[in-house]
Amino acid sequence: MLYPARYYANYDTAAAQPTIVTGWYDTWGMSSIANAPAASAMIAVSATDWGNTAFRVSPGKGVQNGAIIDYTPPPAPIPLATQAATALAAARTYVTNTYTMLNEATPDAWVTYLKALMAIAGGTDTTSTALPAAPAS
Repeated sequence: MLYPARYYANYDTAAAQPTIVTGWYDTWGMSSIANAPAASAMIAVSATDWGNTAFRVSPGKGVQNGAIIDYTPPPAPIPLATQAATALAAARTYVTNTYTMLNEATPDAWVTYLKALMAIAGGTDTTSTALPAAPAS
């Protein structure tokens, strides 16, 4: 028998665990199993858990060490260019309000910082792995 259990949870078997459940299968109720993963690549789910819609319909289930667990995936990392664009907008506002509006010269440290953020946000700096530190004043 290809699927000894009826109900299964699918997940990325190559992903670091815990990892999110990516699908739920009632293999005995399917008209075709052609696109279903192999039983060995899934975790069998009990009929009781399958019948509990709060268990399998709501988000937040994952797999760890062969068991289905409550799981909230970590937030997706924010690309450095996006972080730089956000920091650049804030820095421009600060510089405008603190120096430009008062017709004062922008300190060199702020000019250097703004240029570094523009290079990261614009994609011309491809070697930085972190944002530069903002000037103290």
